[in-house]
Amino acid sequence: MLRRFYTWLSFAGEPDIRVAQYGELKRQIPLLYALLILNASAVSYTHFAYAPGWLTLGVAGLLITVSCWRLLIWAFAPPVVAIDATVARRTLRRTTILAAPLCVAFVSWSLALYQYGGPLEQAHVALFIAVTVIGCIFCLISVPQAALLVTVTVMSPYLVYNFFHGNAVFTAMALNIALVTGVMIRVLLNSFAGFATLIRSQVSLAAEQAEAERLSSENARLALTDVLTGLPNRRHFFAQLDSVLRSRKMTGERFAVGVLDLDRFKPVNDTYGHVFGDRLLAAVGARLASRATDACEVARLGGDEFGILILDDIDRAREIGQRICDLLTEPFDIEGQRIVLGCSGGVATFPDAGSSVHQLFDRSDYALYHVKSLGPGVCALFSAEHETLIRSERAIEAAMHTADFDTELHVQFQPIFCTETMAVLGVEALGRWTSPTLGAIKPDQFIMAAERLGFMHAITASLFRNALACFARMPEHIGLSFNLSARDIVSTDTIDLLIEIIERGDIDPKRITFELTETALMRDFEAAVASIKRLRALGIRIALDDFGSGYSSLSYLHRLPLDKVKVDRSFIADMDEASGRNIISAILGLCQTLGLDCIIEGVETDGQLQQLRDIGYRMAQGYLFARPMGLEAFLKSFDRGWAADFRPMSPGKPKLQIVA
Repeated sequence: MLRRFYTWLSFAGEPDIRVAQYGELKRQIPLLYALLILNASAVSYTHFAYAPGWLTLGVAGLLITVSCWRLLIWAFAPPVVAIDATVARRTLRRTTILAAPLCVAFVSWSLALYQYGGPLEQAHVALFIAVTVIGCIFCLISVPQAALLVTVTVMSPYLVYNFFHGNAVFTAMALNIALVTGVMIRVLLNSFAGFATLIRSQVSLAAEQAEAERLSSENARLALTDVLTGLPNRRHFFAQLDSVLRSRKMTGERFAVGVLDLDRFKPVNDTYGHVFGDRLLAAVGARLASRATDACEVARLGGDEFGILILDDIDRAREIGQRICDLLTEPFDIEGQRIVLGCSGGVATFPDAGSSVHQLFDRSDYALYHVKSLGPGVCALFSAEHETLIRSERAIEAAMHTADFDTELHVQFQPIFCTETMAVLGVEALGRWTSPTLGAIKPDQFIMAAERLGFMHAITASLFRNALACFARMPEHIGLSFNLSARDIVSTDTIDLLIEIIERGDIDPKRITFELTETALMRDFEAAVASIKRLRALGIRIALDDFGSGYSSLSYLHRLPLDKVKVDRSFIADMDEASGRNIISAILGLCQTLGLDCIIEGVETDGQLQQLRDIGYRMAQGYLFARPMGLEAFLKSFDRGWAADFRPMSPGKPKLQIVA
């Protein structure tokens, strides 16, 4: 019984009812606070001539101010369509809990005024309590938990006070008020039962409508042709794959499954719009259809992903896939615009790569995923090397499911130097994971696994706390750079948590820089921009990492509120060529024009550093200066001073000198 009462009191019931309660409470509770403000003002006025000023003005003013504050909070609270059941429950519980001290404050103030003035003033206090309680019950009709708490909190001390200090008339009035409010609570509970039944009916009706819509959509999806491209659709592709697989299992003949993915479709779609993107996909479909035969079927799987079934000439399956990729590399002419896309692919053969639809498709998709990570425009055949990588990734995923991130994750720091003075300007925090079962795991491996499994939020939070704890021991004049993944920057929950960690710490947000890659921004550009603006509002700086490695970095420089740019290390390798130096110089000039700090990564030789100084770079990072290191090693090197290893450049001799 007590457990059921606690469950009811804590709003642990049906989610839809909690949301509906929130909606009703948002409409009614401003009226409740308006009632409290008016009644308190009236009582203060009638007792002003009799009671001390600290009661009629001081305490009353404080209570009225709190009520005004709560009224404004509710007036601007999110509408019911903008919240979920979790937020609704949290709000309802917070409101109910807050009701208790507020009621205690009001009833204590009222009873303190009882001793001042004559019978009329005392009667006014009794009327204030009665009207306020009844008004609160009416305003809280959709939240009986709060109404019950208010009634008990107010009527209990009021009855006790009148039994011991009031005369017979006021005692009788108190009993009468208590009985009336008790009956009203009973009526309120009956009313709420009807309210809950109505909400359940609405939810049931909505579910039935949703089911009807789902069945309608399913019927539409049963069509075998993709409307946009004219190619067979996903349903047809997998039905055909299943049919071919069953047939070839009986005959023992081989066949191949391929997955194709357009390389640069999303930037084009974002730049020119969805209508243009649809026309481009239609053109892609037409080009693929021209190569489709009985022995090579092509289908659109969804978005910019296509599937192929190769039924003959299986030994040349990869070449067939590559020819299709090359076909899609040729320019498209859409609405007078010349568009160059490109395509990557993955192919898996039966029975070498698997003996089920799931295995064959997943392995072809994995071959595609792996080849795109190495470089676009290639079609890869699933191989034993891929199988080894899959097993390795599965082992990492299994270890991640049981990992204690707070103890297994740690941070290393790589300094960022001023190329002129060799002073440390900041450090980049680099996450490291040492699994008790697998040992040290490469960052790119566990980050990709975390994004697939949904652990990125927990990993980012743990690493950031670790980084800030270490950073607190570093000199106050240097900054901290921390990398955010593609999922981090578009996750409201992750951004909320990062802001909370920063606000609860002692680190000045202006010393913190979050680094983002172009890939992270391409996931959901609008959401990323919203998160960036929230972070910059705290004084946090934003850097675009790996600049120049993507397809549209110049566009992001123009459209994003950035503070810094980190030039990708790949440009360092071309510095010996005039064209490479010109590109690096152009990037620096562009950043200076836009007012952005420019940091170049991957400096490994004194010759590279000398050329960068000549070009004008003032901030650099790389193995020439320091490799990533733990906190103690960094502090030891910092205290000793990097001048023990390097000397700053003299004006007349721009060459790095290494001290033996």
